[in-house]
Amino acid sequence: MKDPFLLHIFNPTKNVSPFDVNMAYEADFDGVIPYANVTLEEVHALTQDTIFSRGPTGVRRTGIFIGGREFGLAMDMLQRARAAMVPPFAVSVLVDPSGAITTAAAVVACVEAVLKKSGHGDLSGKKVHIFGGTGPVGVCAGILLDRCAAEVYIASHRGEYVADEVAREYNARFHAKLHGASSNSEDDIAQIVRDSEVLIGSARAGVRIVGRAQLEQARNLKVAADVNAVPPSGIQGVEVNDLGRVLDCTPSKALCLGALAIGNIKYKVHHRMFQMMKESERPLYLDFEDAFAVAREYAGKKILGA
Repeated sequence: MKDPFLLHIFNPTKNVSPFDVNMAYEADFDGVIPYANVTLEEVHALTQDTIFSRGPTGVRRTGIFIGGREFGLAMDMLQRARAAMVPPFAVSVLVDPSGAITTAAAVVACVEAVLKKSGHGDLSGKKVHIFGGTGPVGVCAGILLDRCAAEVYIASHRGEYVADEVAREYNARFHAKLHGASSNSEDDIAQIVRDSEVLIGSARAGVRIVGRAQLEQARNLKVAADVNAVPPSGIQGVEVNDLGRVLDCTPSKALCLGALAIGNIKYKVHHRMFQMMKESERPLYLDFEDAFAVAREYAGKKILGA
């Protein structure tokens, strides 16, 4: 095949995600080449091997995908890859470790759209708590929420000290104002639920974080979103296909967003960003801001009909 569409996956962990490989083929890449255990120091050489092996036509039909498990490391790898380009030998790069960026973009875009549809305005000034907030989805969602002017707390079951450490790291890096919070005890969780206007569950799959008794005290809650599709739900009462259903046990009649409804938007964002790489005449460097712009478009159409 002359000048096939090729995607090189740079992964810093042992296994390259089958999800990412499948998504690339769904986006009609002709070949997907995975690399495991890639270090930050190796990205420059791998990138230059990628770009210099193809002619002017071939280089426009080549892309790099950066995966892994860590949000910060993936962003560092993106910058190393970008710095290794030698125009006109330059290719598009998409970063999405563990699907965290596209998932975070989808959940924040859906929360924003549901708030608008229900007459609660936008995210500006809303108090948001993220369970599992120190993980890649939580961190990325926190940064996006901060850029929407929300008051954001990333909660960790390891305690407030750990959450504060992570918040400080990413505040310095992305000029954000994230706050740490503890979800180490039932009392901690109950206090979070009482205070929150938006709850986002992005903790470990299959673990119930918030129960009905706590939700019955959620007088300020407007939206509860759960990205966990593995039973039991992280937030009791939130079902996987919810897209704005009322959570009856909450005094404020908060609205639910379930994992599969959010995942449907995430899938579309992931697929669209691969398409953007293929369609562009110039190299693109796609990160969480680009994913959020695409997610807002899809969430707006699905929830607001806009």
